[in-house]
Amino acid sequence: MRSTIHWSGESFDAKTESGHTVKMDGPPSLGGQDRGPRPMEVVLAGAGGCTSVDVVHILRKGRHDVRDCRVEIEADRAKEDPQVFTRIHFHYVVTGKGLKPDRVEQAIKLSAQTYCSAIAMLSKTAKISWDFEAIDPDKAR
Repeated sequence: MRSTIHWSGESFDAKTESGHTVKMDGPPSLGGQDRGPRPMEVVLAGAGGCTSVDVVHILRKGRHDVRDCRVEIEADRAKEDPQVFTRIHFHYVVTGKGLKPDRVEQAIKLSAQTYCSAIAMLSKTAKISWDFEAIDPDKAR
């Protein structure tokens, strides 16, 4: 896997191997101009994306009618440099017709404990926790 980061004098643009670009920047206190998310915010968002892709894929592979998946993440970082993540909590909200909570939980466990490489890496420095809501839109009315 490859990525190229280019500073244009205004922000940092990360071009990924798949050809996509992500704009990043630092806060003004570090000389940035606040023109994009901070790199560590992108790391956290990447972990959320990694596990979300897994959960949706696992549920769909099991023929579950997934209609929406949201992951809300809260994290703490060390006060000392390099300020690694020390705690990350993932709150999954998965919506689907006839969705069974035990199946959602199983998909999340598989992602968090087996498939999500981002969580595997972050778990080296951070305590990882999660919880979830499984919402059936027909029963939510």
